[in-house]
Amino acid sequence: MPADPQRSATNRPPRGGSGTNAVEVRRSSRRSRTVSAYREGDRTIVLIPARMSEAEEQRWVTVMLDKLAAQESKKVLGDRELTERAERLSAQYFGGRARPASVRWVTNQNTRWGSCTPSEGSIRLSHRLQGMPEYVVDYVLCHELAHLLVPGHGPRFWRLLEAYPRTERARGYLEGVVAAGRLPHLPHARGE
Repeated sequence: MPADPQRSATNRPPRGGSGTNAVEVRRSSRRSRTVSAYREGDRTIVLIPARMSEAEEQRWVTVMLDKLAAQESKKVLGDRELTERAERLSAQYFGGRARPASVRWVTNQNTRWGSCTPSEGSIRLSHRLQGMPEYVVDYVLCHELAHLLVPGHGPRFWRLLEAYPRTERARGYLEGVVAAGRLPHLPHARGE
């Protein structure tokens, strides 16, 4: 238990590629119901009511980390920022071995989320990813970076991609987006 019962530091998995992996929870007796969070350098600060249980704290920390990641993902990255992000992900998950020559957004990929040409070292991401949570964009980047090291989708490729901790969650998100796109569109009620 920390020396100060009002503060606790927790190491968490990186959220959305922001490089943030330390979470500090600050309890306040003046706070009765609200929970908030913000980034401070390489840490995330989560403010909660002092009366909150450990289980509620854990749940709210997860909710707030996801909320921050969603807010940050709405900022559309340019190609330069996308390249920098790919380089950080390569360093973090592939020991810097995946070195893309170019990373850019494209508007001509409507049936796939990303593509890679290993011989050229080029990675292209569909513009449809813009606005999705950071961890989803990071997964697609990691997927394409892994192709720079292993061209196909064999067992070696998937073992390599296991380094990214949110692979299954991101794949589930993307599968949900695809499934939602197949749902029939209901006619709007009159007056809407």
